[in-house]
Amino acid sequence: MARYTGPKSKIARKFREPIFGPDKALEKKNYPPGQHGPSKRRGKQSEYAIQLLEKQKAKYTYGVLERQFANLFAKASAKQGITGENFLKLLEARLDNVVYRLGIAPTRSAARQLVSHKHINVNGNLVNIPSYSLRPGDVISVRERSQSLETISTSVAGRAINKFGWLDWNVSNLTGTFVTFPERADIPENIKENLIVELYSK
Repeated sequence: MARYTGPKSKIARKFREPIFGPDKALEKKNYPPGQHGPSKRRGKQSEYAIQLLEKQKAKYTYGVLERQFANLFAKASAKQGITGENFLKLLEARLDNVVYRLGIAPTRSAARQLVSHKHINVNGNLVNIPSYSLRPGDVISVRERSQSLETISTSVAGRAINKFGWLDWNVSNLTGTFVTFPERADIPENIKENLIVELYSK
């Protein structure tokens, strides 16, 4: 499974946001990486550079590679409604993201690993494709033989109750339901999707 395996703190500092979760390096050095540190004078970014950075931020945040990203954007463009919002909704509907949102895994990368290692069922059937696109009403559950995994039990124990309104969670049997696609206002990620739309419109 192709995925980003490079330095995560450097990426978080580049965008000045905890893209991969809490990061002490970002807290200590809240400025872009580089040998000259915060004192380096940085030139004004072009419009294209700003749009490209926003696209890269979304890719790193959701753990999506270039081809998947482009395919998902094309799918969002073909749907009725606002393209940027459609795009974020499709990203949120990915199985690895929903496993993370439900609190079954502490990070999206951990969620991808759980899915690819065959610990997650969808509607009672094993699914090991992190990019699997969920539909409203789909039921996500932890396989019975995987429910005792320390990673899962620790993450579930620290889960906030009913954190996301578009998901329903049953802690007694570690089962969640993808109720509906979220509205843009309900998606907490700091992503300016309009810049991504502008980039792809060129």
